[in-house]
Amino acid sequence: MAYAIPKKLNDSPIARWTVLIIVATAMMMGYFVNDVMSPLETMLEAPRSEGGLGWSSTDYGFFSGAGGLINVYLLMLFFSGIILDKMGIRFTGVLATSLMVLGVVVKLYGMGFAEGEFCGFPSSVAIMSLGFAIFGVGYEMTGITVSKAMVRWFTGHELALAMGLQLAMARLGTAAALSISAPIARSFSLSMPLLVSLAFLIIGLLSFLVFCVMDKRLDSSKQANANLQENTDEEFHWSDICVTLRSQGFWLITLFCLLFYSAISPFLKFASKLLVMKYGVDPEVAGFIVSIAPFGTILLTPIFGSIYDRYGKGVSLIITGAAMLACVHFAFSLPIHSNTFAIALMVVLSISYSLAPSALWPCVPKIIPLKCLGTSYSMIFFIQNFGRSIIPMIVGKVNETDPSYQSSMLVFSVTALGAMLVAIVMLRVDRKKGYGLQKPNIRYS
Repeated sequence: MAYAIPKKLNDSPIARWTVLIIVATAMMMGYFVNDVMSPLETMLEAPRSEGGLGWSSTDYGFFSGAGGLINVYLLMLFFSGIILDKMGIRFTGVLATSLMVLGVVVKLYGMGFAEGEFCGFPSSVAIMSLGFAIFGVGYEMTGITVSKAMVRWFTGHELALAMGLQLAMARLGTAAALSISAPIARSFSLSMPLLVSLAFLIIGLLSFLVFCVMDKRLDSSKQANANLQENTDEEFHWSDICVTLRSQGFWLITLFCLLFYSAISPFLKFASKLLVMKYGVDPEVAGFIVSIAPFGTILLTPIFGSIYDRYGKGVSLIITGAAMLACVHFAFSLPIHSNTFAIALMVVLSISYSLAPSALWPCVPKIIPLKCLGTSYSMIFFIQNFGRSIIPMIVGKVNETDPSYQSSMLVFSVTALGAMLVAIVMLRVDRKKGYGLQKPNIRYS
């Protein structure tokens, strides 16, 4: 029986979902490594005679924020987007995953330094922070590369669902890190979680090499169907940056990301110790409770993404997620010390962590053309990294003066509330500009 051959390779459901699994695997490994040290704060602060590194809360806060230092202060994340739009998804993805591998190698090297200081920090803190900064370049570069790959392969199809599944797999990496890092470190040594991380990142690098083969076939299928004009339209020019900078919708999404992710990503790095100090949770169990948030997103983000694909209401989902996050942080600041209460809050946080991102990232290609999408994502992530770098350092110092965590949770609450207000403005601008952020993503024909 004769059958129709898809015009382009991404018109084949098998091909595009295979690509999703491949690139999401690379992203998942990066997310695992990004949070692999989060449950180890109490161990890192233990004396070396007890198997720790003798860090202080300030040391850990600096290390936690170091992932964005090169991206933010050396503008590398901004240049990453330009590299992506000029050099393409395949080149940038291989470079990014390679940098993540290098960063973990440096972190492993730094863990062995027991003496000396550098810039006021112990040598182990300084070198491991350098490694985390190098890893952060590759980590964020991988994020924008995978996002552009999803848009390239799923535009006109199940874009929000695809991005939701990609985020779900990434959160699986986070959840795994929060769940197994402390038990591995206690069973072996503090360096063992990093050795596991190195192995996972090599798997991610190999996965992206497989994607390169698939993506090259997509180019061939476009040329075979005489879609050369599409390739020309996708060519990036320096003047295209102005398209992004003039967009009001772009700046609203950027500001929302800055506030929303500053209220959640740094919180997860401190949440394990919060549960130990305020709620009396065993350190090995605390990581499992914190992992409720990323584990919940594994199921919920694709569901909310599918809803957006079919029924729209993207900004409404974003507003709801930010409002829930603000309520969760405020509740954590209350003088309530029930373990059940803390677990319930983590469940609600997982819902908010799913609602907003499931609709947020598919909104960007509705505002920005594909040819400068990489630069746009990089500028969003670049500005977002200011919060993700500065907030952990602020919270680390606040926790030293107020170990009850009440002050730091109020900081997170105000930040999340600001994100909700920005999303409300985004809804009004969408109605005025006609971006279509409230419309479904699937094109039915």
